[in-house]
Amino acid sequence: MPKRRDILAIVLIVLPWTLLITVWHQSAIAPLLAIRKDEGAEGKRETGGQDSKEYCASDKDIVEVVRTEYVYTRPPPWSDVLPTIHIITPTYSRPVQKAELTRIANTFLHVPNLHWILIEDSQRRTPLVTSLLRETGLNYTHLNVETPKSFKIRGDTRDPRIPRGTMQRNLALRWLRETFKNNTSQPGIVYFADDDNSYSLELFEEMRSTRKVSVWPVAFVGGLRYESPKVNAAGKVYGWKAVFDPHRPFAIDMAGFAINLKLILAKPQAYFKLRGVKGGYQESSLLRELVTLNDLEPKAANCTKILVWHTRTEKPILVNEGKKGFTDPNMEI
Repeated sequence: MPKRRDILAIVLIVLPWTLLITVWHQSAIAPLLAIRKDEGAEGKRETGGQDSKEYCASDKDIVEVVRTEYVYTRPPPWSDVLPTIHIITPTYSRPVQKAELTRIANTFLHVPNLHWILIEDSQRRTPLVTSLLRETGLNYTHLNVETPKSFKIRGDTRDPRIPRGTMQRNLALRWLRETFKNNTSQPGIVYFADDDNSYSLELFEEMRSTRKVSVWPVAFVGGLRYESPKVNAAGKVYGWKAVFDPHRPFAIDMAGFAINLKLILAKPQAYFKLRGVKGGYQESSLLRELVTLNDLEPKAANCTKILVWHTRTEKPILVNEGKKGFTDPNMEI
């Protein structure tokens, strides 16, 4: 067992070395600590006094990402090679109108050579839609035509025999014919894109090669997961996969086809029929003036892929607004 004097001798030998090593270590790292402190102060000034615990080296990448603004503030550059896609969208005033239009506008911003024809069901073009269109940066044409009250049962209740958007789509077709009547060589595709649908970007590239009328499936329509043209082994459309009146000439949803602009210009009599057309026959009233079943061009991998969905935004519940309105009615939503 070591004696007390031996222990004391060991302590007297070890203690000076311990103190010497400690002093040397602190003098070596002091400049580094000063540098780090200066960097922290600068970072705090740059971030408006942000807590130094929240601003560390690992956060720098995150701060850079947060400062990045919108990637798609404008649509892609215009191409002289690609045909223009003329998107026809009827719209009407309702609580979710701006939300619907904003959502599809953000999709359109990714599509090259797109021209958006937006038609309001109103007596005049509204400030809400005018402002929204201007802010998108898209190429657009803003039109309006109000569905006559004679086509409504009472008040704002719509006559179910007059499908919503009929007059608005017809106005857009007339505008195209008047605008391009002296320029039939202008390559273009016409597509009816309602504001309550969701669209894959692939859909727009599929339709761009349309020679006459191209077709594809549409999800969440007709009480089914999807409706679709029937396509045989030779790649020809021979019928319709639908439950609601499958014997219609063209048992297809409005979002399920695109038309070459030249065909629209060559067939000036082709419009959506306003009277004498049963529900679900609007598409047929136009297409039967343009093509036969044999002319249809199946897209989306011979109609085996879903590229458009009839999603519809849920109608908001506003019961707490009351008759006079709880929130500011001047606040645009």
